[in-house]
Amino acid sequence: MANISVRGAVDSLANSRGRSAQHILIGLGLTAGAVVASAIIARMNAPTEDHPEAYSDYEELEKPKIIPPRPVFSLIWPPLFLALTLSGLRIWNAPKSPARSQALALWGFVQALNAAWMALGPRRLGGQLATATTALGTAGAYVWRARQVDAPAAGMVAPYVGWIGFANVLTEELWRKNRGNPTVH
Repeated sequence: MANISVRGAVDSLANSRGRSAQHILIGLGLTAGAVVASAIIARMNAPTEDHPEAYSDYEELEKPKIIPPRPVFSLIWPPLFLALTLSGLRIWNAPKSPARSQALALWGFVQALNAAWMALGPRRLGGQLATATTALGTAGAYVWRARQVDAPAAGMVAPYVGWIGFANVLTEELWRKNRGNPTVH
């Protein structure tokens, strides 16, 4: 009896009714792997006490006034990554269709852009702004296409789209305030 209720909960959360356990596990591995890769890249590029910025051998960048404290970022990213993983898994488990294939391709592109955006870091503002803007548009396209495949999967990504929009505002402000300072040398 417990096995049926666990499987029912998994099917409900992962949109996996009628899918084999192997299919679900492959999808979970692919979606979680992509999101974890982005998180690892972010962690590798995060400032530390020994290395406050990857390119800190010149003057400090002037930061926007609206930037949240670092602990806020630490609290926000994990649930956003979890929602992205579940959204991708729900699309993976949806019936095969051209819309599903397109949604999966857009989801993968969003993950690649996340990794690129985080790898660029704050010292490469032009590239980071271009990547973040592309990520916002791609995430919006993913939400649109995912809604045609599985509406709850699209809804799970809405907070991420809002956060990336906010990140774009911060990055643009950082870029605008530091236009005269070269960020790559």
